[in-house]
Amino acid sequence: MTGPIVLVHGNPETDAVWDLLLGALDRLDVFRLSPPGFGSPLPSGFDSSMDRYRDWLIARLEAFAQPVHLVGHDWGGLHALNVAMTRPDLLRSWVSDAAGVYDSDYRWHPLAQIWQAPGAGEEWVNAAFAAPLPQRIIAMRELLGADTAAASPTVARVARIAERVAAGQDADMARAVLSLYRSAAQPVMAQAGRGLHSAAARPGLIVDATDDDTTGNMESRARMAEVAGASIARLHGLGHWWMVQDPHRAAQVLNNFWASQK
Repeated sequence: MTGPIVLVHGNPETDAVWDLLLGALDRLDVFRLSPPGFGSPLPSGFDSSMDRYRDWLIARLEAFAQPVHLVGHDWGGLHALNVAMTRPDLLRSWVSDAAGVYDSDYRWHPLAQIWQAPGAGEEWVNAAFAAPLPQRIIAMRELLGADTAAASPTVARVARIAERVAAGQDADMARAVLSLYRSAAQPVMAQAGRGLHSAAARPGLIVDATDDDTTGNMESRARMAEVAGASIARLHGLGHWWMVQDPHRAAQVLNNFWASQK
């Protein structure tokens, strides 16, 4: 397989969510890109809209000497699809776990609707991202599944990821979250989904973590896979952070997809 691998994460994350997957991939040509505000500084004047993140990612990919294998998670998965729809020349292939958001029947999950609501969104991000670091760590441990009382090497590794992610949650992320989600309030995503067929210009894979209900459901992800001309890999029993929950199964899915390309 030629071409480097590029990983792009989402919200409310930093690139630490990929730590365990990197060890399982056993590849050296893997690069992690952090969207502005999500583990990297938010430049002055950056409006944090969906289109602006697409342009940011295009600019970063243009710096590579050859087309890449792009893997996106959560909003990173939407950024990846936005690139696949508009600049397929930058890609050898793409992977996304967020394609269901483009389905015409998709409705943003309850927390996203809070972020999209003026006043309520500001109240939420100010409380969450300005909270003391230990409190943010506890919240991320719960989300990533490291809040169990059982002691094991796996729980300890996930707990370290939670600590790294929590450390990156700050005022920049708070501003970026609000701007990004408000730029994508319906019917924006349904309208953007009308161009999803253009992603078929490059081989694509839609990751369907069956326990993830934030990016659609199995049916919507299957419909979007068909529209995008993509294959689909179901990760039964895994949720939104599938790459953290079972990095070896996740790596196998990705390796198989890349190996299938001739």
